[in-house]
Amino acid sequence: MANKSQLAEQALHSIGGLYEVERQAKDMSDEDRRQLRQEMAVPIAAKLHEWMLAQRGLVLEGSATAKALDYNLRRWVALTRYRDNGAVPIDNNAVENQIRPWALGRSNWLFAGSLRSGKRAAAIMSLIQSARMNGHDPYAYLKDVLTRLPTQKASEVNKLLPFHWQQPKAV
Repeated sequence: MANKSQLAEQALHSIGGLYEVERQAKDMSDEDRRQLRQEMAVPIAAKLHEWMLAQRGLVLEGSATAKALDYNLRRWVALTRYRDNGAVPIDNNAVENQIRPWALGRSNWLFAGSLRSGKRAAAIMSLIQSARMNGHDPYAYLKDVLTRLPTQKASEVNKLLPFHWQQPKAV
């Protein structure tokens, strides 16, 4: 167990170096970020890749460590693709954070009461997240839309969608 821990610690140290490059590049233009990645992240990633290949030959076949190394080695090109494009993030954490409410709620929605109720819940959740993504306060958005919806012309209902919606001026 100590060996696995030590291997994980070594891998995390290298990965931490890649994230340190990203911290330095945070406020840079895409081209400057790409250049910094080429200068700093490429050598770190190359050493990590060599280290992973060497460790793979030393660990027991079928062990959790072997599976973790195999997983990363099989996906190495995809995992390091970000280095060649300054506009591409190192990870997909931003997207993961946005979809987390759906992933966590997935099993709860099985108990929405019926298929119809589940579809309604999904529609409301989609509107709430779309409002957030468009910079609106979800409560203010839904309150206004639900108030205006009964009198809105059917031909103009798309104006109430989050990407078209304008918060009414205070009276």
